[in-house]
Formats: sequence, structure tokens, C-alpha cells
Amino acid sequence: MPQPTLAKRCIAELIGTFVLVFLGTGSVLAVVIFLGGVDPGGLFLIGFAFGVAVLTMIYTFGHISGTHINPAVSISLWATGRLPAKDMVAYIVSQLIGAFLASVVLIIILGTRAVDAGMGGTAPGTDISYIQAIVSEAVATFFLVLTIWGVAVDKRAPAGWAGMAIGLVVAADIWVTGAWTGASMNPARSFGPILALTFWGGEYSWSDFWIYVIGPVIGGVVAAVVYDFVSDVKKMD
Repeated sequence: MPQPTLAKRCIAELIGTFVLVFLGTGSVLAVVIFLGGVDPGGLFLIGFAFGVAVLTMIYTFGHISGTHINPAVSISLWATGRLPAKDMVAYIVSQLIGAFLASVVLIIILGTRAVDAGMGGTAPGTDISYIQAIVSEAVATFFLVLTIWGVAVDKRAPAGWAGMAIGLVVAADIWVTGAWTGASMNPARSFGPILALTFWGGEYSWSDFWIYVIGPVIGGVVAAVVYDFVSDVKKMD
């Protein structure tokens, strides 16, 4: 079958990222606004929501766009020669738009309560330094992209398990590192909520946003290169 056009693949990326941010950050807002704050049970619900969103979108759009729904994944594919630069840029723009639109819809539904609750944005936790946060995001994204390469990029992987494996590692990353950094692993997931927060008069230190660009991109590219080296998968592409 012919590959879908770039425009159609970008629409799939926009919708997939919309679903990820709406369900994922929506779960953060639900826990903060309606359940009294993020305790261990709330963190479990948030990780589960993000994991399920990733899982379902992989099975929905994986055969169309690859379901990157994450600029760090698109950049890692480009860095290892699997995605043309123009496609990478188009994917990232689509992901950022989808994340922002999801945040706007959350504001439409929840009103100023969503803004007051921080829109589910990401920031370093108490006593976590800027560098520590970058390292945490890099490590969490390393696990994510390593899993993606092993179960989705590598053609030797058992068919049908990509969504489950990737969704589970996203959830596990959130359960472990969510209290430290918010466990973004995804520049678009961080960008959409904080851009909406800023537009609607909320306060956010935009210097913190670069944690969620630098960490995920470094972690993702390193994971892709390491997997290719260990597995020799590039020789089989």
C-alpha cells in the first residue's frame, strides 16, 4: 500500500498529540482540581492515563504516521536517518499545534480552574536543580525511545506489542520520575499546556521549558544510537 501523504500523516500526529495531552494533562487537572492534589494514588492515575493515551494512539495511527506524538521521537528518527528533515519539521509543528489545541479545549471545559491549577504543566519538583531535572528527563526519555526502537522500529520485534510496551514504559517513567520533574519526556506535552497557561494569564518560568527540550532530545538521540549499535538494526533496514 502507498504511504499516506505528509499532510495526512501530520493530521494523524496532530490528533494523536491532542489525545495524549487532553487525556494526560486532563488527568493531572482532574487530580488537582477534583481529588485534592497529587498523592501516590493520583500519580498512579496520571501515569495510567498517559500510558493508555499512548497505547491507544499507537494502535490507531501507528500504521499511518508512526505515532511519534513527541518531537524527541521525531528528532531521534531524523538523527538516525529514518525521517527526512522536512517531514521531521512538519511532524513537530503538528505535534505542537495538537498539544496547544488540547490545552485550549481543557480551558473551555474547566474554565479558569484549569489555569489556576497550572494546566498540568511541567516544572522541577522541590529541591530538584535545573541540571538534575535535565538528567532525569534525559534518562526517562532514554527508556522511552529505547523501548520504541526495540518494539516498533526494529522489524525483528514481535508484531502487535508496540502499543502495550511503549504505553507501559511511559506510565512507569511517570510513576518514578513524575514527582521530580513532571516526567514529560516530550517537548510538545510540556509546550502546549504552558503556552495556553501563558495566554490565559497564568505564570510560568519559560526558562524551565528548556529542561523539557534539552533532556528529552539528548535522551532520545542517545537511546536511538545505542540501540542501533547494540542491535545492528541499521544493517537490516
